[in-house]
Amino acid sequence: MKTMTKMKIWMPGILLLFFFVVSCEKEDPIIEAEVLVEYLESMNSTAGDYVNTDMPAIRSAEQVRTLNTLNKVYIMDIRSATDFADGHIENAVNVAAGDVLNHIESVDLSGYDEVSIVCYTGQTAGWATCLLRLMGYDKVYSMKFGMCSWHADFADRWNNNTKSTYSTQFVSTVTEKGPAGELPLLSTGKETGQEILEVRVDEVLADGFGEASISSTEVYANLDNYYIVNYWPEAEYLDPGHIEGAVQYTPKQSIKLATDLKTLPADKTIVVYCYTGQNSANLAAYLRVLGYEAKSLLFGTNGMIYNDMTVSKWSASQIMGYEYVQ
Repeated sequence: MKTMTKMKIWMPGILLLFFFVVSCEKEDPIIEAEVLVEYLESMNSTAGDYVNTDMPAIRSAEQVRTLNTLNKVYIMDIRSATDFADGHIENAVNVAAGDVLNHIESVDLSGYDEVSIVCYTGQTAGWATCLLRLMGYDKVYSMKFGMCSWHADFADRWNNNTKSTYSTQFVSTVTEKGPAGELPLLSTGKETGQEILEVRVDEVLADGFGEASISSTEVYANLDNYYIVNYWPEAEYLDPGHIEGAVQYTPKQSIKLATDLKTLPADKTIVVYCYTGQNSANLAAYLRVLGYEAKSLLFGTNGMIYNDMTVSKWSASQIMGYEYVQ
């Protein structure tokens, strides 16, 4: 009888422990960033692996003008209302940068071949374009060099920011990538890639491009404060060189789970630079959606080693002199 009594006491306890263990296994939290990246890299996602396929999605002023003449492009001008009133492309609609997603969701785009996002220099537009692309708007493009390329009346921002201040400080010494680490910790409370994406895009839009950009002056004030990503091919990384300590990541290849994404630090500010700041603005937007503290270096190497550049240089030849309205 004593044996039977002990069995009656212990059996419920064992069963309770079993169900507790099983329950805990079922309720293990998902790693949101992992779910999000796997989703965004999938060709079945709303983004269609944008970062590793079509990024940056850019159209020239000439291409925008041609489509506008045919009424085949929807133009969102994300400059300030004051600057928009002073002069803008005919048919353009003034939209605050943080409102681009809400706005595009309210527009019937069926009659347009493309959507063009226009800003001052092409950089904020690149940031916004990436966020809309991630949300599935695959017709969206930023206009190269922004309104600076449309007419000389708007060209000051590029004209005044081409510099060679740091030409003597660029190096050819290779800095290797570190070992793979962990992705940033996200806590949206969502489970599917699309749900997590929607929350994160809203948050990045709310932060604005100001939080996603940085000047070369600020970076050079203390290079050790940043993990610097040289986002162009390896050949150019070696010649004309790169910011000292910068690590080379190849466009459309390196920023993947299967390659080098996890070598980016989740605990340090990442500064991404390219030639003009337009591609890096796209990448900074993407990395911020994933939870990285990423910033695009404004004006890219045009604002650091302008005289040494042979490709993607801003020049007067980029200014088309097209008509505009007020």
